[in-house]
Amino acid sequence: MLFASLDRGLQAHLLRGAILRRFTDGQIIQQRGEAADGFWLIEEGAVTIGQFGPDGQFRAVALLGPGDSYGELAVFARRPRIVDAISRGNSSLRLIGAKAFLDALGNYPASMRALLAALSEQLQDTLGQLAGLRRGTNPKRLAGLLANMAGNEEDAAQIAITQQELADLLGVTRATANAALRELQKRKLVTRGYGCIAIPDRAALALFALE
Repeated sequence: MLFASLDRGLQAHLLRGAILRRFTDGQIIQQRGEAADGFWLIEEGAVTIGQFGPDGQFRAVALLGPGDSYGELAVFARRPRIVDAISRGNSSLRLIGAKAFLDALGNYPASMRALLAALSEQLQDTLGQLAGLRRGTNPKRLAGLLANMAGNEEDAAQIAITQQELADLLGVTRATANAALRELQKRKLVTRGYGCIAIPDRAALALFALE
């Protein structure tokens, strides 16, 4: 997500040297503990971010799609990756090398400021989402999650996600997630489709989550 805040010239420069990688459904893209040798930009498909537990079960925390990027923070911190990433369906990603990124960033001071602003916004969104997940009813928690996933879309938006994935992100059973989804649909805040959720008014959904 931070990649989008960079100057277009810097984006083009980084993409020229980026490695294109293709993954199949369920294939592991990165694992926790690996060296942060770069960050990923999703061109096609989707990626589920989370962690494998001691029992081998994967716990998702985010679902990213085309245009989203992840891994920049590990590059800045120069620390090992803290999340696992799995391809959701077939996907194409570009790996932008850490050294190329950090070296080039020094020539684009405006991009550095934009990155700091994007990082601050991302942190605020994350803290807000965490706070929402710890309070309120399941419909309100789900509303906050979906509003956050809709990004900066102020009006209508559509999110490609299954009910099981929503349940995993909320940390509840599929039945519980389905009941919360029905409540949101009853309030005309979402419309369910096959493998997707349509949001007619993101602002109204976000407001409901905070009520």
